[in-house]
Amino acid sequence: MAETPLVEIRNLYAEMVTFDGVAKVLNGVDLTINKGDLLGLVGETGCGKSVTAMTIPRLVPQPPARYPQGQVIFRGEDMLTKSADAMRELRAQHIGVVFQDPMTGLNPVFTIEQQMVDAILARQNAISSTGFVRGWMPSNRQRRLAAHDKAIQLLRRVGIPEAEKRVHAYPHEFSGGMRQRVLIALAISGQPDLLIADEPTTALDVSVQAQILRLIAQLVREINLTVLLITHNIGVVAQLCNRIAVMYAGNVVETGPTRDILRSPKHPYTQGLMRAIPNDDSGRGTLQGVSGNVPSLLDPPPGCRFHTRCPHVTDRCKQRIPPMHSIRDGHEVACVLYENGGGAA
Repeated sequence: MAETPLVEIRNLYAEMVTFDGVAKVLNGVDLTINKGDLLGLVGETGCGKSVTAMTIPRLVPQPPARYPQGQVIFRGEDMLTKSADAMRELRAQHIGVVFQDPMTGLNPVFTIEQQMVDAILARQNAISSTGFVRGWMPSNRQRRLAAHDKAIQLLRRVGIPEAEKRVHAYPHEFSGGMRQRVLIALAISGQPDLLIADEPTTALDVSVQAQILRLIAQLVREINLTVLLITHNIGVVAQLCNRIAVMYAGNVVETGPTRDILRSPKHPYTQGLMRAIPNDDSGRGTLQGVSGNVPSLLDPPPGCRFHTRCPHVTDRCKQRIPPMHSIRDGHEVACVLYENGGGAA
């Protein structure tokens, strides 16, 4: 019997109410994350990666967001139907999030110890009594000492040297890479089932990026994490992830094992992304991008949203959103070219 997925997003639609109109941000997203996966979610800026990921722990503000249709199933429960108190408890126990910019993720006026201890105690209070945000009071000395010891253990786990001393430092005394390690330590402090890493290496130099990626891979092995990694960098995905999901303008257009997609991309958009990546054989003028522009989500085109840029467009592409078609075990693509077992050139 197949194992139940940890996360199953089903036909999810999301809209954002703006001053210019209603942006149709997600357009029937289907995505599965299995236990133990390290799934890379890739695509251009504005394609809906972060909205998709942050809908799982319900961190997208409502309003301006609204979800007219779909389900987000996590551990067998629909996140879109749970109360705010229930979501606080669930986030405290089961979901950790690492946000994009490590330089702004920590409060500059408090020490690392103060921020980590408060976060650890807040998680404990959320688990023992929901609604802690409204009625939380400082814990007794014994609980704070235990949280202090746990903070030091977490800093050691993420590779902070001399953790007993550095825990008393302020964020400005840490480099960007060290701050990101602290944020990862905060994210795993509740021993979550799922870690959502939203562009965790964006503001870091290349050598530090590699260290952070190695740390995430190590945590996957050591504490049995499942990771959803949001990134623009296909090189990062190739290095770290076992599965890839490619998004375009609010739709998942291709998903499958990393090796399969990188060696043999099927969707015309994924093929375009791969042609834009330089390699050892790339010569001057040989790289190609994806022609055209991303459509406005305020007034998206009908049918497949990629059809305005696709070299293989047909009349069917303009009429309906193509469903996912299985190419081989675990590799699926949303394109009419594969309806009858065919394929793009």
